[in-house]
Amino acid sequence: MNETSYNILFLCTGNSARSIMAEALLNHHGGRRFKGYSAGSTPVGKVNPFAIEMIERLDVTPESFRSKSWEEFERDNAPPMDIIITVCDNAAGESCPVWPGHPVTAHWSFPDPAAATGSDEEKREAFRRVFREIRQRIELLVQLPIGKLDQLALREELDQLAPR
Repeated sequence: MNETSYNILFLCTGNSARSIMAEALLNHHGGRRFKGYSAGSTPVGKVNPFAIEMIERLDVTPESFRSKSWEEFERDNAPPMDIIITVCDNAAGESCPVWPGHPVTAHWSFPDPAAATGSDEEKREAFRRVFREIRQRIELLVQLPIGKLDQLALREELDQLAPR
């Protein structure tokens, strides 16, 4: 792992909501120590507008976020990943690529806010709830002494942060 900063890739199937929010939250809370990325196995091609609303709360420009394939991170010129976290059960069950450098992997299961039904306010509430849950995990993640943990210990710590 890089001694000064850690690259973390958040994976979800569609890369339109949970993984995008996790990327934004890590980049907001992680300072220079962490760099977040996101991707999907079958990206939908656009970021969910309710996810954009949540990202805007961070005073982050949502235009820099896009739905993209995890294939971008398999390329030779892609940043090397230290940690890969799946944030949806579908992505966790898929056959992921073999990532260069064999990064530590973990699974954090969050409900899909994009599947919420009802009024726009009910959908917004689903996004707020998941956004808060992801933020709680990210705030704990950035406190971990990652540089002092071996891969097995890091994996155990990441698993402890998983929603229950």
